[in-house]
Amino acid sequence: MQNHITADLTYIIDDGQPSIRYVDWPEEEHKAHIAAYEKRTTKIYNGRKAEEKFRLDHHGFLLANNPTKMSNFYDEDEIRNIYYPETAELIKRESGGKQVYIFDHTLRTPLREKQRKGWVREPVRYVHNDYTELSAPQRVRDFFPTESQVLLESRFAIIQTWRSIASVIESEPLALCDGKTIPETGFIRNQRRYKDRTAETYHISYNSAHRWYYFPKMHQDEVLVFKVFDTDKDVEVKFTAHTAFDDPASPDDALPRQSIEMRALVFF
Repeated sequence: MQNHITADLTYIIDDGQPSIRYVDWPEEEHKAHIAAYEKRTTKIYNGRKAEEKFRLDHHGFLLANNPTKMSNFYDEDEIRNIYYPETAELIKRESGGKQVYIFDHTLRTPLREKQRKGWVREPVRYVHNDYTELSAPQRVRDFFPTESQVLLESRFAIIQTWRSIASVIESEPLALCDGKTIPETGFIRNQRRYKDRTAETYHISYNSAHRWYYFPKMHQDEVLVFKVFDTDKDVEVKFTAHTAFDDPASPDDALPRQSIEMRALVFF
């Protein structure tokens, strides 16, 4: 098993402006600013061969062995009844959080017959982080409107998980960037503006300091746990970055990727 591979990752080009799209707001579409992207040939290290143990607060991610009782990941009721509690317990154990609230999930696959509007989508193939200083606190307000003022006075984080829902990942694996290697520059706001709200993520511009990892041949019992926001100023990693990518080691007859990601608010 190789120590690393080389593959193209898609980065946003920093032109000094946020990327802005208007959704259901045609009167404002003339103000949109659509960013350009570039492919960068990047060394991606095999996380299975790393000498150090990955930790959430030190790297921003880790790989856990966490078997599931799920039988059908395309059954939304089963996901909410079985997988939500399983994931909450995993995140609580790995983060040390006192309260974990799973608020969202998405399945991803290139298989058209599996895609469903809203919650079964294609893999995301650009370097990004899902929440910002604007959108992360808004999630607390969205789900805890009466308690948010008090909750936002203490530490909270948004932690996500990623798992294969097929037997193994053979194509389009997830790459994660060691959060310690991401400079404070290069976080470009990516906004989707609606009439009543603004959704915001970070797209990340290229930096040669970035150190990337992936875990080849992930099987269904394995779960990636990664942090996309943290208010604790004393931890090393507040954000990380991730993206799907084309693995040059994938065989021509590789199984299409099928995965599930979960998003959780974690209170400490």
